Amino acid sequence: MSVEAAPAEKIYLPKTSESEQLKKIRHTTSHVMAMAVQKLFPKAQVTIGPWIDYGFYYDFDSPEPFTEKDLKAIKKEMAKIIRKKLPVVREEVSRAEAEARIQTINEPYKLEILAGLEDPITIYHLGEEWWDLCAGPHVESTAELNPDAIALESVAGAYWRGDETKAQLQRIYGTAWETPEQLAEYKRRKEEALKRDHRKLGKELGLFILSDLVGPGLPLWTPKGTILRSTLQDFLQQEQVKRGYQPVVTPHLGRVDLFKASGHWQKYRDDLFPMMAEDDTARESEDGFVLKAMNCPFHIQIYKASLRSYRELPIRLAEFGTVYRYEQSGELGGLTRVRGFTQDDAHLFVTPDQLDDEFLKVVDLIKAVFNALNLTDFKARLSFRDRTSDKYIGSDEAWDKAENAIRRAANTLDLPHFEGIGEAAFYGPKLDFMVQDALGREWQLGTVQVDYNLPERFDLEYVAEDGTRQRPVMIHRAPFGSLERLIGILIEEYAGDFPLWLAPVQVRLLPVGEEQLPFARDVVSKMLAQGIRAEVDQGGDRLGKLIRNAEKDKIPVMAVVGAKEVEGNALSIRTRAAGELGALPVAEVLERLQTANHNHGNF
Repeated sequence: MSVEAAPAEKIYLPKTSESEQLKKIRHTTSHVMAMAVQKLFPKAQVTIGPWIDYGFYYDFDSPEPFTEKDLKAIKKEMAKIIRKKLPVVREEVSRAEAEARIQTINEPYKLEILAGLEDPITIYHLGEEWWDLCAGPHVESTAELNPDAIALESVAGAYWRGDETKAQLQRIYGTAWETPEQLAEYKRRKEEALKRDHRKLGKELGLFILSDLVGPGLPLWTPKGTILRSTLQDFLQQEQVKRGYQPVVTPHLGRVDLFKASGHWQKYRDDLFPMMAEDDTARESEDGFVLKAMNCPFHIQIYKASLRSYRELPIRLAEFGTVYRYEQSGELGGLTRVRGFTQDDAHLFVTPDQLDDEFLKVVDLIKAVFNALNLTDFKARLSFRDRTSDKYIGSDEAWDKAENAIRRAANTLDLPHFEGIGEAAFYGPKLDFMVQDALGREWQLGTVQVDYNLPERFDLEYVAEDGTRQRPVMIHRAPFGSLERLIGILIEEYAGDFPLWLAPVQVRLLPVGEEQLPFARDVVSKMLAQGIRAEVDQGGDRLGKLIRNAEKDKIPVMAVVGAKEVEGNALSIRTRAAGELGALPVAEVLERLQTANHNHGNF
């Protein structure tokens, strides 16, 4: 499938957080939208309206559902408001004054919002016609907004404060840009994203299904999807073997006490599936089992099974372990946010002197993985703790040592990076790889964590060269993050058109007639024997339709088999990457396919 050509000169579309001007524009536009809604629908009550990555939204309590026709009317009203060139005025008021004004207009949601605000209380006015509680920032006048660079996108349901027990609201999503050209590019990318949506392509290509009877966020992998998973897993396993990793397997559940020891029960309980207990007494005393949400406490038990010597370190334990997290149903999305997923998890137990070198080796592995997947546009986020938060465990000293190790690695490797304060795991800081895809979207994939805290909590030791007992340092790492999420991203990155080495079906033989079927089946048998994923189209259709079907199924290599090919022991090759290659001997085709698989290249 051909991809719509991008503009000749690439238009940069920053996130709101990356542009102070867009932050002001989007924040102000959300206020203009809320004003327009209340002009057209006087019974609608305004709640909250923040900016988001590429736009904004506002939640409304309205007796009637908003329609597409309503959105058009709201957009038209917004243009009228903008053309009035209303000044955007900041006013600082006392809490009592704010409360009095809210009671005057009878908007109880604003009272709840006010109760959660810290002083000073600020109000932003659009001229003398409308106001809302807000901290800003905003442009100085609606004249700075361009109506042709604004779009209202959709309406969705939302609960007040995200609580399912509270009122159901209507959320209007919109976007705003500095120029109409930016808006046009944004819309182009959105349309392309819809074409590439992994949920749509996954169904069309027969890779996975979601069943209501099984449950949301629990994908079922078809034979083709399983081949894709297995290929990725085998690739990483081979890379790990080269680097001295040892495979392990751990159970899908464990005692609550294990997760209490790690701190996950205390810090992560809401994200775990409910505890399983034998009876009410056991349940009350928290004596039961939970599905695991992470693999590290299990790997720690393997390390602790015997006293380790410094001569054994580093120890690298790797597992493709399925974990389970009780995500809210509204947060689930195809493969990128699920309740059961497989982590390419490994935990390295190293001496303090080995830490820097091992960390660099892990980053090298992750970069090798990204290169093989052609994900070359990435930067590193140094995910550190927020020192003002109490959600972390461990001493300041341990955190400082871990964060400094990550900084050293990023600088040594000259990785483009930035610091994300508050993005650390509760037990240690991370280096997260942020990958930009073909549509300019950013995804977090590989991650490496330095951990001094869990070794302390589990009293991990090794015998040092001088005979003393010392504490190892842990490195947590996952180049993929999760197989499910990675595959969802790859489906969209490649638009389902996987490179040859990843494609579930690599070659499809297209016999012109029944007479060529025995030859085609024989060639496929030879291919399968050499690890090449091949099949014969036995539908009996005309050649043109066979080719169209193969194109639709995004088969990388098509091999036409007619009388001449049978006679010459050859195949007429057509590839999606290079088009018609003509007739090639079967032996050459086999050799080229094997080489491409080995090198992760094309035919």
